[in-house]
Amino acid sequence: MGQSGLRFLLRALRHRNYRLFFGGQAVSLIGTWMQQIAMGWLAYRLTNSPFILGIVGFSANIPVFLFTAVAGVYSDRWNRHRVLLATQTLAMIQALTLALLTLTGLIHVWHLVVLSACLGLINALDIPARQSFVVEMIEERGDLGNAIALNSLIFNGARLLGPTVAGFIIVLFSEGVCFLMNGISFIAIIVMLLAMRIPPKEKAKHAARFLHVLKEGYAYASGFVPIRYILLQLALISFMSMSYIVLLPVFARDILQGGPQTMGFLMAASGLGAIAGSIYLASRGTVLGLGRVIAAASALLGFGMIFFSQSGVLALSLCMMFLMGGGIMVQIVSGNTLLQTIVDDDKRGRVMSFFSMAVMGMGPFGSLFAGVLASRIGAPATLFLCGLLCVLGAFFFARRLPEMRRVTRPIYVRMGILSETPEP
Repeated sequence: MGQSGLRFLLRALRHRNYRLFFGGQAVSLIGTWMQQIAMGWLAYRLTNSPFILGIVGFSANIPVFLFTAVAGVYSDRWNRHRVLLATQTLAMIQALTLALLTLTGLIHVWHLVVLSACLGLINALDIPARQSFVVEMIEERGDLGNAIALNSLIFNGARLLGPTVAGFIIVLFSEGVCFLMNGISFIAIIVMLLAMRIPPKEKAKHAARFLHVLKEGYAYASGFVPIRYILLQLALISFMSMSYIVLLPVFARDILQGGPQTMGFLMAASGLGAIAGSIYLASRGTVLGLGRVIAAASALLGFGMIFFSQSGVLALSLCMMFLMGGGIMVQIVSGNTLLQTIVDDDKRGRVMSFFSMAVMGMGPFGSLFAGVLASRIGAPATLFLCGLLCVLGAFFFARRLPEMRRVTRPIYVRMGILSETPEP
């Protein structure tokens, strides 16, 4: 190719709408990660209970599991640009409400649970619309995989910076300032969405009943072998990986004998690993071989969790967080890219809602599982068990790859990605 390495790596940014989206997200996501760290630390500071950490995580993600499939149907019907404007505005209101309660000293644990559930409802509508909207911002389908990888890059760049900043702000001020900064950061993405020029689309007729459309999407996703296996693997890994996210305050304070800064450094190490994984995926020029990448990344995550669970040394724990961050993000982004490549356009919103259910919808159950199990057998044993199950899941997914190759061959040949045997 005649392009430089950096130009090739950032090729999706030549699309104006995507460039605006990228810039707005780069600011807004830093605030999002600051809020996530502050929420976990505040919940643990108020209660000293791993179980409550699980409850707060459960309340934030259970709406995604319950309602995102419904939202996926409407994502295929509604204007996704307007949906995103609405969800980002509502998320800003949620963050500012949380800031007001915390800064005035009125905050209680039940506030965290309720406001987490409100954000979960917002995300249930936002995620399938956001995932499907990427295609509308990219005029050339060949840049789609790069755009998805760059989304991951800014997401994890924010995960690197946001927790670190949050740790210092909690020490110097309070969790409420983190919530306030998150609320203000939404202005960036809202302004960028308003600045986009979205070409009008012909409105499709939706004569079919809602339940019929929902069942049609489920039958398509469950009956198409590659989509089914990718979603199942994503669901397993998301369920198990919640243990290290939810229990991180326990490891930071009780095992590593640190404070919010230690927790911020651990999250930053995870974000750095995810950035490395995102750069690797953005530098790939093809979707071929991503099936093997998913299996390898799942195994890497599992081994990282196993070794992290047994570590009492900050340096080793940071290294394992790096591996875990890279493993989980490479697995999710690779699955997203494969799904977006092979899915039929008229079912994209519904399939991406199932993707959201697998990635975020399993989170509440993983959070609850981790909190309950850790209260009985301890955080290290819980994380060790979850890591072992991730490794086993990677092995079984790898065994399914030959079947996936056979099914995806006609699709890749039709798209011109491959003329012979594809390797999903």
